[in-house]
Amino acid sequence: MRIVDTVQIERALEAFGDRDPRVVAAGNFATPWALLELADKALPAYRLFQLAAQPGIPVREGVRHESPFVGPGMRALSTLDYLPARLSLVPRILATTHCPDIVLLHTAPPRGGKVSLGIEVNVLPAAIEQALSRGGLVIAQINRHMPYTYGDAELPVDAVDLAFEQDCPLPSTTRRNDSGATEAAAQIAQHVAALIRDGSTLQAGIGAVPDAVLAGLTGHRGLRVWSEMISDGVAELAAHRALDASVPITASFLFGSEELYTWADRNPALRMLRTETVNDPGRIAAQPAMTSINTALQVDLYAQANASYAHGRIYSGFGGQTDFVVGALHSPGGQAVIALPAWHAKTAASTIVPQLTAPVTSFQHTAIITDQGCAELLGHDQRGQAIHLIERAAHPAAREELRAAAGRLGLLGTAAL
Repeated sequence: MRIVDTVQIERALEAFGDRDPRVVAAGNFATPWALLELADKALPAYRLFQLAAQPGIPVREGVRHESPFVGPGMRALSTLDYLPARLSLVPRILATTHCPDIVLLHTAPPRGGKVSLGIEVNVLPAAIEQALSRGGLVIAQINRHMPYTYGDAELPVDAVDLAFEQDCPLPSTTRRNDSGATEAAAQIAQHVAALIRDGSTLQAGIGAVPDAVLAGLTGHRGLRVWSEMISDGVAELAAHRALDASVPITASFLFGSEELYTWADRNPALRMLRTETVNDPGRIAAQPAMTSINTALQVDLYAQANASYAHGRIYSGFGGQTDFVVGALHSPGGQAVIALPAWHAKTAASTIVPQLTAPVTSFQHTAIITDQGCAELLGHDQRGQAIHLIERAAHPAAREELRAAAGRLGLLGTAAL
């Protein structure tokens, strides 16, 4: 790794300007903003590949956007090429159909001949390997505000071609507290917490509902964490001694507050691993009592969940939900839970619907949980599942219409409850 100035970074990038290169950049809150600005200045045309891109990324003529998990920065762009894929399979895409030419990283300062990817590992190790094997370019923005994390986050300095130093605070979420949790999220959390036993392994997605669930587990003991993403709730579980201290906390990226970053910095209890490992359904299934807690935009009477599309347009993507649902279902004592409010306040509509009109993200869950209650699914026939969804999970204002729809669909009648 050579530490250079921004002029030399631009010159190195300009060498790729005649080939419409694919630029893979760290996403989420690890986006290397200064480095991305340099790339956009140096390259007249390129394809930007990011997971969960945040607002502020380059959007102009000549830039094409690619993502298997769409963030707010790319959502609704006409230049977006959405790549449907389980997150566990994205490294395969990077090795075959979408090989990177340039990889832009955001790292902590070097320590002992290594740099750390900090709060986002995800698919970056796979992208780096592919770029280096094909004569591509790997550049890092070194930032002393980036936490130094261990596991696959650590890279030998030789894996980075060029780097420049620019310190800037990392973006973060506004930290939620108990008083800020919505009533619906708090009720959902109570229902989910009742299903989780001491000693279970947890995976929780992004959002107010998963955050509230984790906040409701501080009284548990011996919990483990094997999750694609972790937020402040995991740090709080550790602070309350709810976690098994003998088992590393395993994740692939962090999404949370400044306090979370401080907790993660040089924390030997946290192990940041690459997507191929964390999202491997076989490895997920090997975790004891693996409990996957995800959310969705809608669930239908066939117990299918849509977490990807809103109003007919891509909202996010599969992400790791399908990986963890499958893995959790095959774990001894495992559960795959979809948790969501029964009523969508903004649209004044039920989130339990007769049939999805958007593509399915995941299905065959253990239970669907809303603020109204828990609809147990696994082991019940399709009629029983539909009845549970209507009577135990749907909002009371939607139940009559859902019963009528279930009748039309042949989902009412004798059911094994």
